[in-house]
Amino acid sequence: MTKSMTGFASGHGAYEGWSWAWDVRAVNARGYDLRLRFPDWLGGLEQPLRAAFANVVTRGNVTVGLRLTRAAEASGEVVDPKALAQVIDHLATIDAAAEAAGVLLGRATAANILTVRGVLTSGAPEDDPEPIIKALLGDLPPVIGAFDAMRASEGAALHAVITGQLDLIETLTAEAAMLAEARKDQSAVKLRDNLARVLGNADGADPDRVAQELALIAVKGDVTEEIDRLSAHVTAARDLLASDGSVGRKLDFLAQEFNREANTLCSKAQATDLTRVGLDLKAVIDQMREQVQNVE
Repeated sequence: MTKSMTGFASGHGAYEGWSWAWDVRAVNARGYDLRLRFPDWLGGLEQPLRAAFANVVTRGNVTVGLRLTRAAEASGEVVDPKALAQVIDHLATIDAAAEAAGVLLGRATAANILTVRGVLTSGAPEDDPEPIIKALLGDLPPVIGAFDAMRASEGAALHAVITGQLDLIETLTAEAAMLAEARKDQSAVKLRDNLARVLGNADGADPDRVAQELALIAVKGDVTEEIDRLSAHVTAARDLLASDGSVGRKLDFLAQEFNREANTLCSKAQATDLTRVGLDLKAVIDQMREQVQNVE
């Protein structure tokens, strides 16, 4: 199944006065990079999160954010004035530095400040984070499922677009083959005329060497190999799209090979109609490569 590297999902949950919101986003990348953003006192959450996402993502930049809040009246906790003052001082310092650098930062809310270690005291969840971690992990599968479903949906759309582009490449390749076949007799006559003209004006020249040079010219104008390779690349690309797993890198490499053959076809064309087909091939291959960049 073809999957897109881009995706988004969110989720909400609650546990004993705590509430949270998951935010998962993914964008294109050459490799795989998972970035986690959650309160530092939930350190035991990192490895399970990494394992869970590694099961569904093999490529792309993925950012997983967790916003966790708890009502003060539900927690049985009190605010430590000293710790709160320190946090506010730090925030003021950061805001001043950002303003001096011309950077606009969002304002921290009271809920954000309450999650900082030490602001709430007396029975703070940091003393035993396991229950909340267990609740969070129990709430995670639907979020990952929604995230993966969106990537699969976008992948299905990409599959349809790329398949259509491969169909067009196949049609243009067949047209190029037809044009190349149609010009064979004309090319043979032209080559014989050139050979007779050269031999008639090549006193002292080695006839074998002249024949070799003309044969080389004929080979340089032959586009049979390029057409055959384009057809083979179409088959290979379709096989990749039909396979499971991450195929984006292979498709990207194959798109480069498509483009190389189309360039060579244009350089060998020596005819307006064949050049036109080669340029059309280059255009659709370029469009296909843009789509391939989104495939996992």
